This record gives sequence, C-alpha cells and structure tokens, in this order.
Amino acid sequence: MSLTFQSTAVDCNDAKRVGEFWAALLDRPLESEPEDPSVYWIDFGPEGRDLMFLTVPEAKQVKNRLHIDLRPDDQEAEVRRALSLGARHVDIGQGEQTWVVLADREGNEFCILRSLRPDEA
Repeated sequence: MSLTFQSTAVDCNDAKRVGEFWAALLDRPLESEPEDPSVYWIDFGPEGRDLMFLTVPEAKQVKNRLHIDLRPDDQEAEVRRALSLGARHVDIGQGEQTWVVLADREGNEFCILRSLRPDEA
C-alpha cells in the first residue's frame, strides 16, 4: 500500500475569484467542472498534483495552520506582482525575516521566500 500526494485544497467563499488570483500569480490556467461552479483547480502536470479551490459557506477566521511557500527568482519583483494582483501584506508575528508574508484575496496567508543563491540552486 502507498500514498501519493494529490492536491492542496483552499477553502474559499468565492472559489473562482481566489482561484483566478492564484492562477495569475502562478501563471497557470484555472480549470473547473462546468456542472460544479464551486470547485476550481490549477493542475501542475502529469503527476496529478493540483491546487484546489473549494467554495465553503464560512469565512476564514484565524491564521492558516497550513500555507503555501513560493520560491521566486526575484523576490522583490514577485512581491510587487502579487500585490498588483490583489494580495496584501500581513503580520502574523513573523518579525524581520528573509521571506515575505502575504495574503490572497480572502486572507489566506502565503510566503514568498528569498531567492536562492547560485550555490543553493
């Protein structure tokens, strides 16, 4: 018996709106089932891993216990781009760090990490 990682699910009040933000940020298409407008996803290739956006009735209330970390080529440029797409800076008590904590259109936190040095890549 074995397990394979399939997807990360993000609960949203408006799955399409949040999914559109992430699709733009990750430069990938947003997909959906035409008969179910409450589920959207971004497919990351043939291995089947995806990022799902599910419509739920309740609003986000506290800091996420699980979040997405993104590794950029240029941290400053990607933070600016995320902000232009509707992200916002959030303070979850992180203090001064090498990563930047942002939130998507519904307040789901994510981090844009520092760029890797050539010797780390």
